[in-house]
Amino acid sequence: MRDGAVVSFQSFHDVIVFPGRERTEFKGGGERMVQANDGENAWLYDGAEDTIRAQSETQIGNFDKAIRGSLDTLLRGDWRGRAELTFLERRPATVGKRNDVLKLTYEEGFEVEFEIADDGMPVKAIRRSVDDAGKESVEEDRYAQFVEFEGIRVPMIVDRFTNGVHMSRINYQRIEFNKPVPDSLFAQPATTKELKKTLEL
Repeated sequence: MRDGAVVSFQSFHDVIVFPGRERTEFKGGGERMVQANDGENAWLYDGAEDTIRAQSETQIGNFDKAIRGSLDTLLRGDWRGRAELTFLERRPATVGKRNDVLKLTYEEGFEVEFEIADDGMPVKAIRRSVDDAGKESVEEDRYAQFVEFEGIRVPMIVDRFTNGVHMSRINYQRIEFNKPVPDSLFAQPATTKELKKTLEL
């Protein structure tokens, strides 16, 4: 997103095995990219360059924070034993309404705030970070259009804001739960040729 308008888009297929495995395939502009994370086993496939490479420590760290700061981690309780959950406050939302704010605080100080509306539905997740120069950055995931799949209500739209600026939108079309996922899906292929044979998830 740029200035409130869509400037580019990709389709994607995402497979998540909690608490810390994910493989996402992106398609757009005639190219494909695959990102896979399984602890320290994290790799990327760049279809434009037809290369596979290991993710950097920064990329692995960003993925770890994204998972720990996700709505799924909060609701599934995967934070237990790693973080403390506290009630922070009731925060103004829309006119005449307030949201309950819950905060997860991890041992190393990483914090995530979740706003919950009076009807019990999550509204947003807020992550704050400070760079080496001491400048704070605020990222928000805002949830909308909840739809029920297999008895579970999930947001079909997730909007990402960075310092108040609308940066991107995820729009899900279908979600499935509790499907068998082979370990091989997260293993780094030895060659790009091998990957191409199994690129479709």
